Amino acid sequence: MMRMTPLLAAAFAVFVSGPAAAQDFSEVEIRSTRVADGVWAIVGAGGNIGVVEGEDGVFVIDDQYAPLTEQILDAIRTRTHRPVRFVFNTHWHGDHTGGNENMDAAGAVIVAHDNVRRRLSEGQFMEFFGRDVPPAPAAALPVVTFSDEVTFHLGGHTVNAWHVPNAHTDGDAVVHLREANVIHAGDLVFYGMYPFIDYDSGGSLSGLVEAVEAILARTDGQTAIIVGHGGPVIDRDQLAEYRDLLATVHERLSARIAEGQDLQAIQAAGITAEFDERWGGGFIGPERWIEMNFLGMTAED
Repeated sequence: MMRMTPLLAAAFAVFVSGPAAAQDFSEVEIRSTRVADGVWAIVGAGGNIGVVEGEDGVFVIDDQYAPLTEQILDAIRTRTHRPVRFVFNTHWHGDHTGGNENMDAAGAVIVAHDNVRRRLSEGQFMEFFGRDVPPAPAAALPVVTFSDEVTFHLGGHTVNAWHVPNAHTDGDAVVHLREANVIHAGDLVFYGMYPFIDYDSGGSLSGLVEAVEAILARTDGQTAIIVGHGGPVIDRDQLAEYRDLLATVHERLSARIAEGQDLQAIQAAGITAEFDERWGGGFIGPERWIEMNFLGMTAED
């Protein structure tokens, strides 16, 4: 069972409370885990990072917060002497893009979906957290964007990324390493906790269910899946368990909304009861998670 660790709590406190520069990252430990040949995951504060070593350079998936960039690069250097050529953002949130400006200065090309650049450029308001996010500096913006799908050929690795519309946000992308049989799911997967869905950025619970189904369709029993939070690495059966949670709650919540039940009645009905022990110990508790989805789903109508 996944519970909210002090490190995870601190990461989300940064995410919801303000700029990373105002936070203390001195106690953050950067740890790396081998996932496959030439592929590993890095855990610190923020979204889990994927690292792919090709014969002609390194491909990094997400980059956490700016104050952690040197520690992250040091962790990469312990694995390879090759330079970081690309940084790929799975979506726009600051715990996945906060290191962009530093990575750009280090010579990496930042890549993301079109909507990631748009949301970073414009700044956002996250109503769930009551937080204004100012526009990112120009050097932090992706310089290469795509609409549907993009493929990188990185010296022994085929890195395919495809857009998943209206799931965690409207700019999510999944990264598939074909030869290594590894997928980086970004924040489409919060494993062991109820996931945050950014309805203000075009996210939706129904879209998240569809996105996880799409990932499952590209997996087999040997696929390793790097998740956005939790894990950091899960397998196909664990991903299917997460899908079942999302689909069940979406079905129950949709039915009660269609019946005209209000939020308080739905919260009192315990529609997540059998999942709460395993999934309810994260930074969003069961009642708050129902509230988030209720407000988002009724606003969609």
